[in-house]
Amino acid sequence: MTRYQVRHKTVYRYLYPVPDSLHLLHLRPRETPQQAVAKATIKVSPEPAAWLRRDDAFGNAIDWISLADQHETLIVEAAAEVARDAGGSTGAGQNTSHGWEQVRERLRDGRADGAAEAIPYLFDSPMISFQSDLAAYALESFTPKRRVAEAAVDLMRRIHKDFRYVTGVTDVSTPVDKVFALRAGVCQDLAHVGVAAVRAIGLAARYVSGYLLTFPPPGQEKLLGADASHAWFSVWCPEAGWIDLDPTNDLVPKDQHITLAWGRDYSDVAPITGMIVGGGDHVIEVGVDVVPM
Repeated sequence: MTRYQVRHKTVYRYLYPVPDSLHLLHLRPRETPQQAVAKATIKVSPEPAAWLRRDDAFGNAIDWISLADQHETLIVEAAAEVARDAGGSTGAGQNTSHGWEQVRERLRDGRADGAAEAIPYLFDSPMISFQSDLAAYALESFTPKRRVAEAAVDLMRRIHKDFRYVTGVTDVSTPVDKVFALRAGVCQDLAHVGVAAVRAIGLAARYVSGYLLTFPPPGQEKLLGADASHAWFSVWCPEAGWIDLDPTNDLVPKDQHITLAWGRDYSDVAPITGMIVGGGDHVIEVGVDVVPM
């Protein structure tokens, strides 16, 4: 197991005072078969008037906070200690899964072991809807009787090859069809393409948010706050479970990927969302540190 300290600091600076606000946080890493969370804390300034912690419909730990004191700056600092297994996804072995058509049929009739867990990830979601061109794109990898894991890894590699990683051409609201047309975007966009392509052919796929350990260029020190929030996608098949795939980096996530939350798409797991009264324009500063212990 590889142990990490993770720190995620977000600062909102508002143009005008905010007298009242409500926020939803997805900032506590998940417990998974490959990941153990020793500690997770969140600090908020100004102090919330109310704070509710619970799990959402997908099993993610969430925090609802309400602020009643007027403020022009909001600071949210999350910290966690996480141990990550180097083995990666339980279903990453390409010989452990069924032919994809068989899996699709078993999902349709609900006969597969674990199908109930996968069914919510079969359908359209707020940011992902069926696209025939994405189905055609997926079928270039999901050829007849090909095993799910093998085909999914091939799809991941094609997305990595066919799409350019470019900042500034998309934002958190960009729909997947526009990303597919642009053939460009950031990790969130590439994960959405993977999810949409897999769902378009009748299989289950989910969006995963988390963190990625990064390394500085040779001869340079690692800068504080230089690590990154990250996103990838997972594909489901019976017995093998969920297969994690990172199209941004063309790899099956292992011990350098820390899982924060998963859902149908980004809208289910955004780190911080909410509503504010007033405030006008605002700027956001985000710093992430992933430090091996």
